[in-house]
Amino acid sequence: MQLSKVSLRLAGAAAASVAAGTAWAESQLPALPVLGAPEPGGTALQNPVTALAREVVFLDNLLLWIITPITLLVTGLLAWVVIFHNRKANPEPARFTHNTPLEIAWTVVPSLILVFIAIFTFPALRHQQVMPEADVTIKTTGLQWYWDYEYVDHGIEFSSFMLERDELAEYGYSDEHFLLATDTAMVVPVGRNILVQVTAGDVIHAWTIPAFGVKQDGVPGRLAELWFNAEEEGIYFGQCSELCGINHAYMPITVKVVSEEEYIAWLERQGADFAQNPPLPGWEPDVQLAATE
Repeated sequence: MQLSKVSLRLAGAAAASVAAGTAWAESQLPALPVLGAPEPGGTALQNPVTALAREVVFLDNLLLWIITPITLLVTGLLAWVVIFHNRKANPEPARFTHNTPLEIAWTVVPSLILVFIAIFTFPALRHQQVMPEADVTIKTTGLQWYWDYEYVDHGIEFSSFMLERDELAEYGYSDEHFLLATDTAMVVPVGRNILVQVTAGDVIHAWTIPAFGVKQDGVPGRLAELWFNAEEEGIYFGQCSELCGINHAYMPITVKVVSEEEYIAWLERQGADFAQNPPLPGWEPDVQLAATE
């Protein structure tokens, strides 16, 4: 029993040390604008900062233009039937049961509409599901109710927990970021292909960043993938998007997109060793040192 208590204390101390180191490494990053966050009373999608997100926004607008006239047409037909074909207005109902031209029309027209939608949807779906060659690979594991991150090429691991309201200022956030900001963040370089391996350690979770146009369920025992290439430096928020228990609403996601130089410096502060795996494809130490001198 005594040995067990000592082990728990040592494990807790080690976890606290890792968390402190991660928080310190992140605190050295430059100030970043918050670009991906929900707006109070907002009804539109967040501004896209990836090619994937732009395709999602385009499809959303396209479907809105298609569904609006269909809704108006169906509503108009229902109103016409109610007004002109009720028992009082039309006491002698028609007895016909078939109208071949009409039946052909309401079969062919919706089919053509679906084909039209598919022309734009399938390429966008393929763009999301076919993984490009990764510049950075990160494994994220959903747990009740926080996220674990592992930079698989550099042996960096840390957990990410939601900040309480009284902790926001300490980490550089404002009150409006309550329920969105976390104590540590996934840090990625701008303009690079980021491959995220998503899984879970207890129940099903879902990792999503709306501004990136990505969402992937994390299922225990399975490893799924998503990718993105962020085009603007900044802070982006997301949340677990799969009901996962009593604290599901308190499982946010924070991603910080920084320059390549800041990303490499962040890896170094985390203790990454570039002897076996360079921080980014095409990285040359001599060139990087010369650029900073």
